[in-house]
Amino acid sequence: MNVSGSTRVTGLFGYPVEHTLSPAMHNAAFEYLGLDICYIPFKVSPDDLPDAVRSVRSLNMLGINTTVPHKEKVIPLLDNIDEEAEFIGAVNTITNKEGLLTGYNTDGRGFMQSLSEEGISLDGKKVVIIGAGGASRAISYYISEKAADLSMYDIDTSRAQNLVNDLNKIRGNVQLLDDTEQMGMPDIIINATPLGLKQDDPLPLNPDIITPAMSVCDLVYRQTAFLKSAQARGAKTVNGSGMLLWQGIFAFQLWTGIKPPVELMRKELLSRIS
Repeated sequence: MNVSGSTRVTGLFGYPVEHTLSPAMHNAAFEYLGLDICYIPFKVSPDDLPDAVRSVRSLNMLGINTTVPHKEKVIPLLDNIDEEAEFIGAVNTITNKEGLLTGYNTDGRGFMQSLSEEGISLDGKKVVIIGAGGASRAISYYISEKAADLSMYDIDTSRAQNLVNDLNKIRGNVQLLDDTEQMGMPDIIINATPLGLKQDDPLPLNPDIITPAMSVCDLVYRQTAFLKSAQARGAKTVNGSGMLLWQGIFAFQLWTGIKPPVELMRKELLSRIS
């Protein structure tokens, strides 16, 4: 990459950032399109976040992604928040328009696009989401709009109840599950918990409920034990790599106004997922 005095900078604020796969797919797209832009990960401690956000203005950065632990804490440091990001309570993409910083959340849109690519429709479907954290808030914002019925479960009942209450203020079709055994026979099951990041993690629910008629999704971007057990029962499965790809594509478009080369970004991303 030919970096010069005219190169605009995008990147990632996180703590840590060593694991990120975003630079590879973004920089490949910038280079392919001949854009004088680069993407750099920045290790920003929580105490340094206010200074880092100010640097987006002072260094005339094009924009920035945010990840753990900054997605929520960055909100009061911005000038504007998109309606979707405000509901979710988290920002993963910031644009800088002449010093005006606006926060967005592209995770939910990314997940919906990954389902569309896999030919999975939510129209008229019964959906269950396991987990009520930040990722769940992002995807449920869209799922509750499309699905006929959405049920939520989290081991933290109060957190799940808060999300159900928030969704019902704008949708009205969301129920709380006290136990995963109550879910009946949904069309789509989504694991939005961290279970599966570690090989010895327990499964988020008893896989015996899964049938070949179901679609089973996991937001973890590798093939988890949960997805393998669903495959063994004949269900269609989707991991989180598509969501990771598309949230990045939507961020790219917010920064540049240009649709990037999707397949090139997919190739760069998948080549780094083991």
